[in-house]
Amino acid sequence: MTDTTHPITSTAKINSPPKPKSRRRRSRELVLQGVYQWRTVGGSTEFIEAQLRESDVFLKADGKFFAKLLRGVLKDTVFIGENIQPFLDRPLKDLSPVEYSILLLSTYELVNFIETPYRAIINEAIELARSYGGTDGYKYVNGVLDKLAVALRTAEVKSSPPRR
Repeated sequence: MTDTTHPITSTAKINSPPKPKSRRRRSRELVLQGVYQWRTVGGSTEFIEAQLRESDVFLKADGKFFAKLLRGVLKDTVFIGENIQPFLDRPLKDLSPVEYSILLLSTYELVNFIETPYRAIINEAIELARSYGGTDGYKYVNGVLDKLAVALRTAEVKSSPPRR
């Protein structure tokens, strides 16, 4: 007699559908596109925002979060850059436009969205870098943001349990 039962294997998870993106994740993706556009070809905040709002993705995004993040990042690029630069191994302007944009939006979020845990911001940045950045860009983004979080959110970092 042949046993036809199959044990559950780790491959079962591979066949499951991908987790749907949250409204905030979609907003961050749109902001990434906007900051990237601003960095590479320029344009006013108003023009870039209007263009992104016409995207089909915008319907599934958090509009208020998107607007606050995009407007804030593009308004405060100099201040944000000054916060990031001490943690880089090269000038900010020499980073790829994708990693540059991710670091700008994530640093702005670390400074201005205190209600969002720093680890959530870093994890979102890593996912953006994996999806849109260079092969190992996510590692660079992670390293920079880990150091920035210690500087910008010292109390929160110190009170957090260590990563596993």
